Amino acid sequence: MSLENLNGLHYTAAEKAAILASVSALETTLTPKFKNLSPEERTKYGSVNEQNKLLINKIKDFRTSQPTMSSPDIDWIEFQNDYDSREFLQNMIMRLEGIIQSLKNNKILHDYDNYQMALTDYDYSKYKSSTKTAGFEVKANELSQFFNRTATSKKTEDPTE
Repeated sequence: MSLENLNGLHYTAAEKAAILASVSALETTLTPKFKNLSPEERTKYGSVNEQNKLLINKIKDFRTSQPTMSSPDIDWIEFQNDYDSREFLQNMIMRLEGIIQSLKNNKILHDYDNYQMALTDYDYSKYKSSTKTAGFEVKANELSQFFNRTATSKKTEDPTE
């Protein structure tokens, strides 16, 4: 009897080690630049919404095309450095979010596979318990605590949590 396996792609020990090393290198490189913001600071500094980002982009365009019209009170080198960092971080966030979504998708499939196999093993344990095979009554009783006996229809738990 073959059970459906939604994700048969598994990570080798070498792949796991390489991934962990890459994430560690990423953390080591990024951590010195991280700043912790309080909830109040996040509210205060997080006010640059999409409309305000368009303003920033337009000011940058004017600075690039007509620098003589730019305010002399601005440190334009710092402005450009902030702009470049902001653009780099946005691109990195988008790439990492894509990776995170893919990781979540893979985890969901592995969780589902594990859950279906666990249900099959539980059913097997109940069957073996009904045949009075030694040890299976205890196992089936232990596993039964994970199922709601008052429900009239079979309730599927979310295996991803």
